[in-house]
Amino acid sequence: MATDVLAEITGMLVEILGDEFLLAEEVTMSTSFNEDLALESIEFVALAEQLHQRYGSEVDLMGFLAEKDMDSILAMSVGDLVTHITRITHASLARTSATVPAAEGPTTAAAGRTGAPVSAKSAG
Repeated sequence: MATDVLAEITGMLVEILGDEFLLAEEVTMSTSFNEDLALESIEFVALAEQLHQRYGSEVDLMGFLAEKDMDSILAMSVGDLVTHITRITHASLARTSATVPAAEGPTTAAAGRTGAPVSAKSAG
């Protein structure tokens, strides 16, 4: 999963920084945003927007950065972001899979017995 996220982030960086970036720089987990990529604030905003489009509102780059001090932000690597995204998406998947069976179980069983859908009025 982390390699997939790394590949997606690399693709986003190529879109933001341009095709010549792909030829000049290999993105790895240890690539730093500041020192290696020299990402400027406007490029971070563009990355945040692409992450939001790809992963939804749960992956909030600006919120993730807000939790860090300046030294941590300057030292942040692509791997730090990959780890953050992987953790968020795993947690989201775990919540979704844990709630789906509970939400479907009683409604499906009750509808199957009576042949009619269960509504709030008939269930109460």
